[in-house]
Amino acid sequence: MKVLSRFSVGTGDRFGREGIAQIEAFRMLAEKGVDAAIVWNKSNREHIIIGTSPADQRRSADEAIAAAGFKGMYAVDADHIGLATVDRFLPYCDFFTIDVADYIGKPTEPEKMEAFAAKYRRLFDDVRCPVSITEADVAAGSRKYLYAIEEAAKVYRRILAGKPDGNFHIEVSMDETDVPQSPAELALILAGLADEKVPVQTIAPKFSGRFNKGVDYVGDAAAFEREFEQDVRVTQWAAQALGLPTSLKLSVHSGSDKFSIYPAIRRIIQKTGCGLHLKTAGTTWLEELVGLAEAGGEGLEMAKLVYRKAYARYEELAAPYATVIDISMSRLPVPKIVDGWSSEEYTAALRHVPSNKAFNPDFRQLLHVGYKVAAELGQDYLRALEAHRESISRNVTENLYDRHLRALFLE
Repeated sequence: MKVLSRFSVGTGDRFGREGIAQIEAFRMLAEKGVDAAIVWNKSNREHIIIGTSPADQRRSADEAIAAAGFKGMYAVDADHIGLATVDRFLPYCDFFTIDVADYIGKPTEPEKMEAFAAKYRRLFDDVRCPVSITEADVAAGSRKYLYAIEEAAKVYRRILAGKPDGNFHIEVSMDETDVPQSPAELALILAGLADEKVPVQTIAPKFSGRFNKGVDYVGDAAAFEREFEQDVRVTQWAAQALGLPTSLKLSVHSGSDKFSIYPAIRRIIQKTGCGLHLKTAGTTWLEELVGLAEAGGEGLEMAKLVYRKAYARYEELAAPYATVIDISMSRLPVPKIVDGWSSEEYTAALRHVPSNKAFNPDFRQLLHVGYKVAAELGQDYLRALEAHRESISRNVTENLYDRHLRALFLE
C-alpha cells in the first residue's frame, strides 16, 4: 500500500491550467518547514462537463510537477467514484475517493447485521476507545451503514484487481448526506471497513454545520472544534485498535474557504499530532475568474460574460449542488449591473475576503458552480487564461498559500 503523508491537500483545477501556480504555494509552505502532498482531484461529473478524461488529468499533473521541479509527494485522485465509474480512472489514478453516501441507510441481510453487531460489541469494553458506544449504537450503526461499507469494499476490490501492486491511496467519503455522523458512528464505520479489509487512509464524514462551496463554514465553530477533536481521536484509536493504516486521518470535503474553523483545525493538529486531508480544488477555478477580472480589458469582459450566462442558467447550474450551496436570487446582482463594474468592483465581489463589505457570497457561489459555462466557451475561455497568465497565476498562488495553507498549518 502506498503511504500518504501526514498532510495532504486536494487541489487540481477544472481546466488543468493552474498546476504550476498551485505547486508554488506548496513550495512556499515547504520553505516554512511544512510538507504537504498535492492530490490532483477531479470527479467523473467534472470530466463530463468539461470534456476531459482521467488521462488528461494525469498528464496535466505530471507536466506541472516536471515543469516546476517539485520533489514532494503528489497523487492523482479519482474523486467521488463508485463501481459504475471507477474503471475509466484505474490506469491513471493512484488516489481513489470512494463515495458511498447514496448507500447510507439501505438495508443489508439481517444475518450480516447480526454478525456485525455481535462482533463489534467488544467495542463497549475497549477502554482506549475515545467515545462511548452502546449496544444500541452498534445495532443502529449496522442498520444504517453496513450496506454502504460493503459497497466501499466492492469498489476497493475492483481497484485492487486493476492495480494489484496496491500502490494507491484509498479514501472513503460519506459526507454528501443529510445527517452528520457522530464520533461513535465513525468508530463503527471504521470497524466495518477494517472488517472488510479496506485499507482506508482518509475518511470523509459529514460534520455538523454546512460546508457550502467556496464560502465560509456555517454553524457553531466551537461545537465543530469539539466534534472534530473527537473524530480525530477516533481515527487515531482505529489505526491502533483495528489494524487500519497508521496514516489514517480525517478528510474535510468542500474544505476551501472555511476560514472560521481553520484555527480550530490547526489547534487540534498541534494538540493531537494528527494528520489532515483538505479538499480545496473548486476555489482554483474562482481564482481564474478573479485573475481575469483583475487584468481588465478582455479578461474582465470574459469574467462578466461567464457571470451573465451563469445567472441566466441559475436553476440548471445550481441543481446538482443543492445540498452544498445557499444562494438567493434576491442577493445576486443582475447582469446589467455587473456589466458596468470595474475590475475592482468585480474582484471585490468575488474574492473571498469576508472583511470587505463588497464581498458577495451568493455571487461567489453561483460562479463556483458555473464552470460549465466556461467549459462551453471552449477555446475562447482557454485563450483568455493564457492571455492573462500572470494575473491568474498570482491570484491562484496567493489564494492557496495565504488563505489556506498558511492559515491551516502555520499561523
